[in-house]
Amino acid sequence: MESFKGMSDKSIIAEIGERVRRYRLSENITQQELSLKAGVARIVVHNLENGNGSNIKGLIRILRVLGFLEQLNLLLPTAEPSPMELADMKGRPRERASSKRLEKKIKGK
Repeated sequence: MESFKGMSDKSIIAEIGERVRRYRLSENITQQELSLKAGVARIVVHNLENGNGSNIKGLIRILRVLGFLEQLNLLLPTAEPSPMELADMKGRPRERASSKRLEKKIKGK
């Protein structure tokens, strides 16, 4: 499996599309069948598979039909605060980010 780390955005989109295409074909599903099951236009499947991308909603619908929706947990695991952060926040979840650190980095402090 190829690492996405050193790839350009365009290359990553093309690789994801190629993986979707290979899996769809291995399951003997046509683009039309996949689009009907996913509730998207066939052009959405076509564009994704040909490296032209898709909107996130189309991608999610396609991943759901192909059985890969749970893989999104690996992509974006639930962010849990550390015990120190919980203590600092007195058990309340964080609601916004502060800009103090970013301002210091920009100013070179």
